Amino acid sequence: MSRALLLDTHALLFRAFFALPPMATKAGEPTSALYGLAVMLLKLLRDERPRGLAFALDAAQPTFRHLQSGSYKAHRPPLPDALRRQLDALPRLLEAVGAPTFVAPGFEADDVLATLAREPASSKVAVRIVTADHDLFQVARDGVDVLFVGTRGRKSILYDRAALVARYGVEPGQLPSLTALVGDATDNLPKIPGVGARTAQKLVQRFGDMRGLIAGLEQVTPAALRSTLAAASAQLLETESLARLREDVPLPSGARAAPVGADAWSRMRALFVAWEFNSLLARLDQLARSEAPAAADDQLHLDL
Repeated sequence: MSRALLLDTHALLFRAFFALPPMATKAGEPTSALYGLAVMLLKLLRDERPRGLAFALDAAQPTFRHLQSGSYKAHRPPLPDALRRQLDALPRLLEAVGAPTFVAPGFEADDVLATLAREPASSKVAVRIVTADHDLFQVARDGVDVLFVGTRGRKSILYDRAALVARYGVEPGQLPSLTALVGDATDNLPKIPGVGARTAQKLVQRFGDMRGLIAGLEQVTPAALRSTLAAASAQLLETESLARLREDVPLPSGARAAPVGADAWSRMRALFVAWEFNSLLARLDQLARSEAPAAADDQLHLDL
């Protein structure tokens, strides 16, 4: 089956930055995150042999979630200067690869990826999202899985729908409801006091989502839990809404993913030389030799 890889680009860059020791060119430009992302990209191209590739980026502007809740991600510190400078340089790598890149003002990259993965054009095309963010687990379903890149020293884990049900006890699409109960410290989403993972799992299994839970509160025992949930009804609905990814992001028309073209290898090589990624040149050259030149019209479309 043909596969398209959709990359959660900023999340992967951040993962690389915090996993690797500082690196810089002789001119003093920081490169550790870019190097780590380049290593990931070469490994994905070698191991997955995707027919199509696409990048999703977070927009610089506040998203609808920030407008909906002033506390959303409000606890996050400013970006380190070395990471900010590499974010500024990231477009050079994406342009060298030449695959479609998507960013949507008002939305997060996760929403863009959820939209891209919503409706593959054919049952012969599988979608694999590559991320370092658990939020994208909710997108998994038949034909769509998630490759989670762990912290340094840990292997990446591939999650399909069945693997996520086995881990969390609920369907992937119900994970935002689980988050509404147990919270998410990464995004500064609050938890319900006294509700642990097992209790939250049972509630979601029984009631489906937060609207179902609120409608059926009289069935919840013990009384103390029922009272706690009733008092937090508005919070439950808001957190579930914030945690749920949008699948209706307006995106420009055109190819949703594309193969790495024949000219990309030379562009990537020139950039690796400029960034002094000398240890990656042999790996890049070997990969370029093993890939048949991509036809100019070999664009993989995902209908939206």
